[in-house]
Amino acid sequence: MSFGFAARFSPGFALVFSLCAATSAAAADVSPWDNDIRSTVRLIGAGAVNESGGRTLRGGVEIKMQPGWKTYWRYPGDSGVPPAFDFAASDNVKSVTVLWPAPVRFADGSGQSIGYKEAVIFPLRVVPHDLSKPATLRLKLDYAVCEKLCVPAQAKAELTLSGAAGSQEAALKAAEARVPKPGILGEGAGLMLRKAWRDNASAKPRVIVEVSAPPGADVDLFAEGPTPDWALPLPEPVAGAGPGAKRFAFELDGLPPGVKPDKAAIKLTAIAGKGTVQEAVEAVFRLD
Repeated sequence: MSFGFAARFSPGFALVFSLCAATSAAAADVSPWDNDIRSTVRLIGAGAVNESGGRTLRGGVEIKMQPGWKTYWRYPGDSGVPPAFDFAASDNVKSVTVLWPAPVRFADGSGQSIGYKEAVIFPLRVVPHDLSKPATLRLKLDYAVCEKLCVPAQAKAELTLSGAAGSQEAALKAAEARVPKPGILGEGAGLMLRKAWRDNASAKPRVIVEVSAPPGADVDLFAEGPTPDWALPLPEPVAGAGPGAKRFAFELDGLPPGVKPDKAAIKLTAIAGKGTVQEAVEAVFRLD
């Protein structure tokens, strides 16, 4: 009886099975979208890599927003809320490292902010407890999206990372390429944080930074304090740079109450591009 059923319906059954298998394979490296009226979030997965002496799984948190809407970088600037990634409910996950693609500067109602317009993928590096088994990510994300006003948002997503390459490889590689490369102040080629110094001669103490960049590139600079409660102003272009360089300055303002800047480690992120980000580098400057 069962043989006759299979023989009679085998062409249609094979087609349905083939379509289901293809859909399942296509969806194996993405989670469902978690939507609201302004934005949507999902997890994506890609092929594993060998880093830091062991096998590391690759994934990403993808956020898409309605046209005109934005979300924020780890340091949001004058306003905004940085995304908060919670992977505590994951299975077979020892650690998750979130990588931050180079952001852009944009004006909002209360000044200048730093973040991403309309879409972004935050690459992930996932280390399992058991390297021989898949890892299941369970994400709880608190973030904000902004047009004229900023609105808090939440999302949840779940995805099992097997370490196999799939449909999201190109998208994740593009996001990884936008992550600033670690550098050392005064060392490098191409885009380089050439030098930085503390200027106490102005009305308010400030930091001046010179950035070397490829000819014709649009250059921007961001500065972060050693802890999240620092609220440094966004660096602004100033005159005086030498050939092949751009100079920026920012006041030593927005420090936590009672904190002195002496010996503080300031992270500088330089970005060079023409339209889209082409290169980004970061280095630490200590306020000696």
